[in-house]
Amino acid sequence: MQWYEQVAQILLIGLANGSLIALIALGYTLVYGIIELINFAHGDVFMIGTMLALSLLTAGPGLVGISQPGLLPPVLLAAVLVLTIVACMAACGTLNVVIERVAYRPLRRAPRLAPLISAIGVSFILVNVGLHWKGASPVDFPNLLPSVDIPRDVLHLDTAVRFTTKDLLIIVVSLPLVYGLRLFIFRTRLGRAMRATAQDRDTAALMGIDINATIMLTFLLGGALAGAAGALYGLYNNTAWFFQGFRNGLYAFTAAVMGGIGNVTGAFLGGMIIGLAAAASDFLFDPRWTQAVVFGMLILILIFRPSGLLGEASAEGAR
Repeated sequence: MQWYEQVAQILLIGLANGSLIALIALGYTLVYGIIELINFAHGDVFMIGTMLALSLLTAGPGLVGISQPGLLPPVLLAAVLVLTIVACMAACGTLNVVIERVAYRPLRRAPRLAPLISAIGVSFILVNVGLHWKGASPVDFPNLLPSVDIPRDVLHLDTAVRFTTKDLLIIVVSLPLVYGLRLFIFRTRLGRAMRATAQDRDTAALMGIDINATIMLTFLLGGALAGAAGALYGLYNNTAWFFQGFRNGLYAFTAAVMGGIGNVTGAFLGGMIIGLAAAASDFLFDPRWTQAVVFGMLILILIFRPSGLLGEASAEGAR
C-alpha cells in the first residue's frame, strides 16, 4: 500500500469511527451544558441501544426479527433497519428521561457530589440490566449489511483502500443527526430555551421558560442520539456486549472534554479527532497503544487549552 493510500485509509476509517463517537459525545455535552452534570450512565444507555436493536432484529418473523436477511428485498431491509434505529432512539430517549426524573431531578439542589454518585449508581444498574439481558459473553449481532468494497466493487478502482457499505452507513446516518441537532439548537424556539437555560437557569425561569421541561428535552435528545449510536454500533461491528458502554462511553466523554464540554461543535470535533487518532494508531503502530495515544492527546490539549479546543472557562451552554 502506497503512503497516500495509507493516508486515505486512515481518513476514511477515522471518519466512520469518529462519527459514531461524536454521536455518543453529544449526549455528554448536552447534559453538561444544561445542568453541569457528567452523566456517567450515558455510555450504558448507548449499550442498551445495541441490546435493544439486537433483540428487535432477532425477535422472530412475527415481529421485526430477520432469520435470513439475504432473502429480503433491499428496500424492505432498509425499511427494517430504519425502523429499528428509530425504535432504539425512542426507547433510549425515554430511558434517559426516566433516569433524569428519578435519579437526577430530586438531587438538583443537592451538593454536586450527590448527583455524580447517583449517575455512577445508574450506570451500574444499566450494566447489570445488559448482563442479565444478553449474558456475560459478547453475542453476535446479525450481519445485515453487505460488505461491499465501494472503491473496487462499485467504482472499479485499482486501489488497496477499503471503504465498505458499513462505513458509508455510519457516516450517512451520523452526520445528518449531528447537523440536525445543531439546527434544532440554533433555529428553533425549544433550542433557544435550551441555550438560555444553559446560560442562566434562574433568569431563564423568570423569563417564562419551563426549566424542568427543557432539561427533560435535553436528556431526551441525548438519549435518542445514544440509541442511534447503539444500533449503528451493532450493525457496524456485528457484536454486542454488556460492558461495551464503558470503553465507548470513555472515548465519547474524552471527545466531549477535548472539544470543550458543553459545546456541541466541540463534541463533534473531538469525536473526529479521536476517530482519526485511533485509526492512525491502529494502522501505523499497534491497537494496544491506541488508548495511550488518545489520552495522551487529551492531556496535551488540556495543558494548552484547559477548557478544550472550543470550550470556555465557564459553562455557557451548548453552542
